[in-house]
Amino acid sequence: MVFVNKYVLAMRSRKISRQVGRKIRESRMFARAMQSDAHPILAQIVPIRRCNLDCSYCNEYDKTSDPVPLETMLARIDRLADLGTTIITLSGGEPTLHPELDAIIARIRERGAIATLITNGLLLTPERIVKLNRAGLDYLQISIDNARPDEISKKSLQVLDRKLEWLREHAEFGITINSVLGAGIRNPQDALQVSGRARTLGFTSTVGILHDNSGQLKPLGDTHQRVYEEFLQHKDSLFSFAHFDSFQQNISRGLPNSWHCRAGGRFLYICEDGLVHYCSQQRGKPGIPLSEYTVEDLRREAARPKGCAPFCTISCVHQTAMLDDFREKPRETLAGIMDRRREADPSFRTPVAVRVLSWMFLDKQRRGFFGKLMLGALGIKPKRPSST
Repeated sequence: MVFVNKYVLAMRSRKISRQVGRKIRESRMFARAMQSDAHPILAQIVPIRRCNLDCSYCNEYDKTSDPVPLETMLARIDRLADLGTTIITLSGGEPTLHPELDAIIARIRERGAIATLITNGLLLTPERIVKLNRAGLDYLQISIDNARPDEISKKSLQVLDRKLEWLREHAEFGITINSVLGAGIRNPQDALQVSGRARTLGFTSTVGILHDNSGQLKPLGDTHQRVYEEFLQHKDSLFSFAHFDSFQQNISRGLPNSWHCRAGGRFLYICEDGLVHYCSQQRGKPGIPLSEYTVEDLRREAARPKGCAPFCTISCVHQTAMLDDFREKPRETLAGIMDRRREADPSFRTPVAVRVLSWMFLDKQRRGFFGKLMLGALGIKPKRPSST
C-alpha cells in the first residue's frame, strides 16, 4: 500500500510538472503569435497515410502506404522549426502505426515546438502511453464517433473506454476527446454520452461537425442541432473557441462565415510526400515542397483569399485565425468574446484577471512596456525571421 501511494504521488507530481511546463510554452506560443505574423502557428504533418480503420466518411487514409522514413520525417520537422512553427501535430492516416513515432515526437520537442498527436486510440496500451510520455508528447486527441460501433465507424466509446481509463492512469500529457455530429452519425445523443465520459475522466471535451470530402459545410438536422446546443451548455472556458465567435453556430446552421483564412501561412498541412497544402481537404494548393517553402511563401499564401473559406469546417484553421484577430484588433476581439459570453450567461461578469490584462495590453503605450516585460519573462527576444 505504501508503494502504491508513493507511485500515485509521484505520478501526480509529474503530471503537474508537465502541465506547468506546457502552460509556459503555450504562453510563449501566444506571445510569438502576437509578436510576428510571418511564421506558422500550427502545422499538421502526416508520417503515414495508412490507417487500421476504414470509417466511411473519412478521405484521409489508405490501406497500403508505407511509413515515411524516419530521416525524411526528421528533416521535415527541422524545416518546420526553421520556419518558426510553434505547434506541430502528427496526423494521418493513423500515426501510431509509424514504427519511429517516439523519435519524431522527441525531435519536435527538441526543436522547441509543442507536440500533439491525433489518433484513433486503438493501438494505445499502458506501455505505449508511457513511451509517449518519455518522448515528450504534449497533447493527444481522439475523436469518438458513437457509443457503440456500427457500419459507419468503429471509433466507439464501447471499444475505446478501456483505452481512456489507461490514459487517465498513465498519461502525463493533455488529452482531448472530440465528439462528432453531422451526416452519417446515426445517434446524435451519443455525442453527449462521449462528452460526459470524457469530463468524468478529467479530459477536455470538444465537438466537431462532419464536413464533406472538400472540407465544406454539412448543416445539422434538427435533432443534431438540439444536441449541439445542449453540448454548448457544458462549455465553461472563457476563451473556448465556441465562445470566441459564431463560427461553430453558423456551421451548425448551414450559414457562411465571413473571415480571412490564413492557411498556407499561419496553418500548414504537410502530406506524406512532403508538400505544403492549405489543409487536409484542399490538397494540391499551393503544393510546394516543404523543403523549398520560404517566409515569402508564408506571407503570400496567408494573404491570399480562399474561395472555400465561407463554408469551411476545419476548426484548427479557424483557431489560428483567432490568434491573428487578437494580434490585429485585440480590443474588438476581446469585446466580442465578452459579449458572446454574456449572451450565453446573463449573470457573467468579466474576471478580474481579464480586466487587469486589458488595462496592461489594450492601451498602446502600456502594451509596449508590459509587452517587453512579458517577452523577457518568457525568454523571447525580438527577431526577424529568415527569408529562406
